[in-house]
Amino acid sequence: MQFAQADVNFQPVHSSPGEKMSTGAERREARRFTMSLPLRVLDGSRSDIQTETRDVSYRGLYFLAENEFEAGNTINFVISLPEDVTGGDVKIRCQGEVVRVDSAVDGRRGVAAKIEHYEFVPTGPVT
Repeated sequence: MQFAQADVNFQPVHSSPGEKMSTGAERREARRFTMSLPLRVLDGSRSDIQTETRDVSYRGLYFLAENEFEAGNTINFVISLPEDVTGGDVKIRCQGEVVRVDSAVDGRRGVAAKIEHYEFVPTGPVT
């Protein structure tokens, strides 16, 4: 799957002034940014899942996928940063945990994952 150009919007996602959070599950540990970046979820037992982020923070991300995910499971993925922002091919390999799975109307599930570890990977094929 090719991504012609990442849609990067650095506007923070936040609540209306005075709006209270209804549950602890909705609390955010870090500021989120609406960013559509190429994302490859690494799956050793099946083929990798190609999708894109909906929003990202330094602590986690949210994306949509047709595949099954379960809260509490480990997740490994690679985020590709846009060349027009970084000046080159920059990929970040992450390991984290699925914290929430939402159902969606179009059959895709929303997946929220926290990032526990990350590393910048050299350009070229990522394994």
